[in-house]
Amino acid sequence: MVSDKFRRQLRQEAELWQAEGLIDTDLYEQLSERYQFNTLDTTARDRFVMILLGLGSVLIGLGIITFVAANWQELPRNGKVTLLLSLFIGVNTAGFYLWRQPKGAQHRLGHGLLLLGSLILGANMGLMGQMFHISGQFYELLLAWGIGVLAMAYSLRLTSLSVVAIIIIGLGYWGFWGDYVGQGWSETLAGEEFSWSSQMGQHMPLISGLMFVPLAYWCRSRAIFGLAAIAVISSLLANLYPLSWGWFSFRSTGLLLAIAFALPPALLWAYDDSLWVYGDFYSSNRQPQPLATTGSFQPLSRSLSLAFLGVVLYLLSSFFFWRILSTDYSGDQPRNLNWLPLVDALILSGLAIFEWLRLAWLSRRIRDRSDSLITTIAIGIFISLVAAIPIWHLSFTPIPELATLIFNVLLFLFAGGLMRAGLAQGERQPFWGGMVLVTLRIVTWFVLIETGLVLKSLLFILCGVVVIAVGLWFERYVRTLSIQH
Repeated sequence: MVSDKFRRQLRQEAELWQAEGLIDTDLYEQLSERYQFNTLDTTARDRFVMILLGLGSVLIGLGIITFVAANWQELPRNGKVTLLLSLFIGVNTAGFYLWRQPKGAQHRLGHGLLLLGSLILGANMGLMGQMFHISGQFYELLLAWGIGVLAMAYSLRLTSLSVVAIIIIGLGYWGFWGDYVGQGWSETLAGEEFSWSSQMGQHMPLISGLMFVPLAYWCRSRAIFGLAAIAVISSLLANLYPLSWGWFSFRSTGLLLAIAFALPPALLWAYDDSLWVYGDFYSSNRQPQPLATTGSFQPLSRSLSLAFLGVVLYLLSSFFFWRILSTDYSGDQPRNLNWLPLVDALILSGLAIFEWLRLAWLSRRIRDRSDSLITTIAIGIFISLVAAIPIWHLSFTPIPELATLIFNVLLFLFAGGLMRAGLAQGERQPFWGGMVLVTLRIVTWFVLIETGLVLKSLLFILCGVVVIAVGLWFERYVRTLSIQH
């Protein structure tokens, strides 16, 4: 999973090393073959062509659907079924045949036809349901359509189809969520008959993980893994939201908030893909290899964990949040509560605990005393406080002022840690992440305090000057660090 940017920089450095006599021609050829320098010039072009093919496939699909819709009433039912099936089978067959050709124009055209076939699948399902009077909600069509595209993605191992499937299933889930929340989630689902769509919606966090995470390893795609993580976390939070003000009593809201705020970063930070064994499908012997030899998703998972934790700390550092949270909503408790969405939260909590125990056991076994272990301990402390303080505030004694102070301190420590890591590693992402957190917190203070506009304007100007100065200094520091290495 080496990025094109790294390969391009490595090629420039290797050419410079060869010109300076640091490496010979044979070593340069080995590097060129290992990192495929000869494909760098065509990668950007191929990516642009794929975007054009994808956009063109969407437009062609819309045109075909519009044409069929214009003449739909004049066709007999048998003709409609024949037309739909022939179109679907023909496009996918042609796309599969061309896609199997060597890299080139035919391969890219086949890829575009397969994307078009995934769109035709949804149109066929909708029109078939209409012809045979199959009733159902629109989100059920989206969920079924997404599952069909997901099956295509697994069979062909295509990242583009995988992304399309995740987006369609996500739209179906949010359609389900909006429909049931609008009707009163807890009371509606508690008295509803069993259906596949409602069960899928209620257990989307687990189902997303089971459907999308293995697909990310199958396709070796960071994009799929990132979307899978977002799908799991967002559906978990969405399923907990309708219960947050009425689960048995007002005091139990603290437990739900602890799960919502602490479980996602804990699950993402402790995620370790060494649990997986991935077969190298490009090797001649096809022997399974550890994922560490083919690429790891752990850095991406930890980056998402830090991003989520930063947002949570910013939210909890506001006094207004704690004051609103102190309002008692226990009188709005629904009569029939649906507890099934909590099953996913409990299972994911158990998985997170297992991951952290395994992480502690591995650190103790290898006697790790590095900065990575110190960072993990610090993140564990942050997550523990994020979970404990809402429970204390809502279950024992309200502490809005103390909680606000604690989380402001934690936010600045967290931002300082990100900036320190960025300086130590010479990476822009953690450094600027910390800068953004500090700036947002200070700007929020300035906006909310009761002072004159003149003083606020001067403070904003001062913050802008400081940000520019620090940014220029950091960029100069990064260039100096890269020259030294």
